[in-house]
Amino acid sequence: MDLDWTDIAAKAQTKLINSIPAEWRIPHDKLPPDEQLDVTGFPRQCGLLTDAELKITESFATEIVGAVAAGEWTAEEVTRAFCKRAAIAHQVTKCLTVVMFDEAIAHAKKLDEHFTRTGKTIGPLHGLPVSLKDNFNIPGKPSSVGFCSWALEPTMHESTIVGMLRDLGAVAYVKTNVPTAMMIAESVNNCYGRTVNPRNRALTSGGSSGGESALIAMCGSPLGVGTDIGGSLRIPAACTGIFTIRPSYGRFPHFDARSGLAGQEAIGSVHGPMARSVADLRLWAENVANAGPWLKDPKCIELPWKQVELKSKPKIAVLWDNGMVTPTPPVSRALRNVVEVLKSKGYEIVNWSAEGHKEASDLLAKFFLADGGKSVRKILEPTGEPFRPEMKAYEEAKELGVYDLWQLQIQRTNLCKRYLDRWAACKGLDAILGPTTPYAAPKNGDFKSVSYTGVFNILDYSSVSFPTGIIADQELDVYPSDFKAHGETDEETRKDYDAAAVHGIPVSLQLTGRRLQEEKMLALTEKIVTDLA
Repeated sequence: MDLDWTDIAAKAQTKLINSIPAEWRIPHDKLPPDEQLDVTGFPRQCGLLTDAELKITESFATEIVGAVAAGEWTAEEVTRAFCKRAAIAHQVTKCLTVVMFDEAIAHAKKLDEHFTRTGKTIGPLHGLPVSLKDNFNIPGKPSSVGFCSWALEPTMHESTIVGMLRDLGAVAYVKTNVPTAMMIAESVNNCYGRTVNPRNRALTSGGSSGGESALIAMCGSPLGVGTDIGGSLRIPAACTGIFTIRPSYGRFPHFDARSGLAGQEAIGSVHGPMARSVADLRLWAENVANAGPWLKDPKCIELPWKQVELKSKPKIAVLWDNGMVTPTPPVSRALRNVVEVLKSKGYEIVNWSAEGHKEASDLLAKFFLADGGKSVRKILEPTGEPFRPEMKAYEEAKELGVYDLWQLQIQRTNLCKRYLDRWAACKGLDAILGPTTPYAAPKNGDFKSVSYTGVFNILDYSSVSFPTGIIADQELDVYPSDFKAHGETDEETRKDYDAAAVHGIPVSLQLTGRRLQEEKMLALTEKIVTDLA
């Protein structure tokens, strides 16, 4: 490629903003001022959305598919409303990378024609707009994955999940921002810049599915698809207070999504839904699982969606602290409060030690750096794009030999066996409850630890991040005077913590089951959320 990375970034950003219809572009003097941190109310205030469009976009995915199937709303009016709201969301958070409004509306019109002609829907997601993380390929559209060298190059093939969602009746209309190579816990790259948290733009929306989390938190998408290799679904969901599930590898089709570390399979990347309710996650998961993904993806397991029966008094193990980074005060308080409520509801509560968590965290980092940063470097080099400072470890990494990599994989599998044995020894254990991250949502640039999520990628466990209903409070959430840090990262986390900055931010927790227990984790999360209400 002849273009310099800075030229590509400028062209990509210009192309993106020009693809938003002129009548949906908000003049600079009408945008919220930089000092206005919470922009979640802006779509209602900006005047671009009609009352009908506000009602549509603030509905849940389950409500939308029901209304379209009943003929109350057309697929076209639903799609147009979400296109418009996504355009608004982008202008205040920088959450998008690719806009497909014209194609989406044309697709919605065809769905409506089919419904008018036959009286039937195409599938269970008929007329539902679905946003896609940038790495899912759509023919003719780029999948930059945060790299300038890929930002202007259209992909030629379609990711399996994209075609499956279309067959189920969904409408793809936007792709969302990610960090470089999708390997930073915040969504920032040299091409499209930084996606910020719409609840407080001084805070991160998380990563790597942070474009999705920002868009969904602004009701610019009723349902999105993100990915997770070290926390990339759960971290951004926690930062903006929405729901997600990290499924086990092989449950949903993923082999042909684009990656900055293609061929790295010591830790399997997975994808899953992000939404504003558990019911919406289940809508996606159940229908994708029952659409036979094992017939389309050679690495998918033949496992249709199962019905599950929960115990009346579930047994929950609580991970209070992973021994590496102490949860910041809002997270610790949320965990205490949730546990007290669950105890009062008759749940059996036991403590869970962090045994093996540091080993898992160390292994995760070694696997990601095993190629000596070559994969990332080879994508950066053609345009002269520099490593971002957040990726210093990739820039400085030394390549492991095959033998050494194999030894790490033996260590990983042995760790998984020890953890499985621990679980079995805790007779009747249903799930582990703990922090999703140490933070409610850190300031932009301050995300330092993925140690609470990454362990479950090593173990390949099903894991949900859910908002607890607890809100960070600067008066209540202060470090104890006798606080002792576990180490350097923990001490930096304490120093970075700003109670006033996170005041008002929803706090999420993580609920984790064993491998391939997606049905059980969604059902148990729904029960817990109901019991907390």
